[in-house]
Amino acid sequence: MPGTAIEPLDLVGFQIPYHFRCPISLELMRDPVTLSTGQTYDRSSIESWVATGNTTCPVSRVPLTDFTFIPNHTLRRLIQDWCVANQAFGIQRIPTPKQPADPTMVRTLLAQASSLSNPFQSRLSALRRLKGLARDSEKNRCVISAHNAREMLMNILFSDTGSGSSEFNVEALAVLVMFQLSESECESIASDPDRVIYLSHLLFHSSIEVRVNSASLIEIVLSGTRSSELRAQISNVDEIFEGVTDILRNLNSYPRALKTGIRSLFALCSVKQTRHKAVQAGTPETLINRLPDLDKCEAERALATIELLCRIPSGCSAFVSHALSVPLLVKTILKISERATEYAAGALVALCSESEQCQREAVNAGVLTQLLLLVQSNCTGRAKRKAQMLLKLLRDSWPEDSIGNSDDYACSEIVPF
Repeated sequence: MPGTAIEPLDLVGFQIPYHFRCPISLELMRDPVTLSTGQTYDRSSIESWVATGNTTCPVSRVPLTDFTFIPNHTLRRLIQDWCVANQAFGIQRIPTPKQPADPTMVRTLLAQASSLSNPFQSRLSALRRLKGLARDSEKNRCVISAHNAREMLMNILFSDTGSGSSEFNVEALAVLVMFQLSESECESIASDPDRVIYLSHLLFHSSIEVRVNSASLIEIVLSGTRSSELRAQISNVDEIFEGVTDILRNLNSYPRALKTGIRSLFALCSVKQTRHKAVQAGTPETLINRLPDLDKCEAERALATIELLCRIPSGCSAFVSHALSVPLLVKTILKISERATEYAAGALVALCSESEQCQREAVNAGVLTQLLLLVQSNCTGRAKRKAQMLLKLLRDSWPEDSIGNSDDYACSEIVPF
């Protein structure tokens, strides 16, 4: 209890000094900080204490008038030395924590970056320091965002775009994509054709990072804009589908490329009016080729996008013509997640409705076993209805005693991510 002496803690035959333990959690401190009362706690514990509405020091019960947490570097080094001295007991040295961004420093960097009177290199250096802070932690991003940084970054990104993309513009883009924009901020980009066209041009930038960041911002804006007219305005720009599909097609060596490309294509293909542009850009072939490389979350989005594109004739034809479409979709059923199964089954319904060749390919790929397992599983109602529809479509291909009666298939919308 706070205010009482803490006895040494027994652990594997030796004792952790009580002053190395947080008075709140009783665990070894990893990032000790000292309050204005002079008491020291582990940062995560005291932050949780304050976040739940407590306004007193846990040990002394003195009211806190200053909520500044001062890093106790001396105690942290003593704890690290103690960890090293006790490695034989399985104790690992605690890492030196990165300190959260100081609000005063953040304000200074933002002022330096936004001031037109500052030299270019000074402004660029300030942006790069902000980027480093934002990458360090979510806490830092919250501090930066609280100082109206997003508006400043947008102004820098879209300033003087007529002369091309300067190093300063693309650094602002790199910082901006680390934040979630508000609906009004998304609409301010979506409603400005010049801004949208500028982002589409950046999809073909010589820098891989700039291309991926541009696709990321396009996805953020599409996801954050409710207006269907504005979303259609973005996806109607000719170069956008080509640029995003090319990222997915060619930048597999860049860690963020697959994830960003899939997320962006899903957001773009959610706009029904412009899905034909995705087909023209070769998106169906690229999605099928990349499907085996994706992790669970991205595979779900890819399959959702495939099902969306199967809803238009040109998209369905493009998947029909790809030799791997049906075998990969069949293989996906019951292998990734309930959502993935639902989307794969929906795409197969469209393809098998379109082509008898797809029906034969599905049978040869073993879809019967997959579907029978699916309808007997605890899958979603939508997935089960799609499976039953497939069984009906393919009934002539099965032995008569293999298939029972099935309910009518009911088309469903893609579940948003």
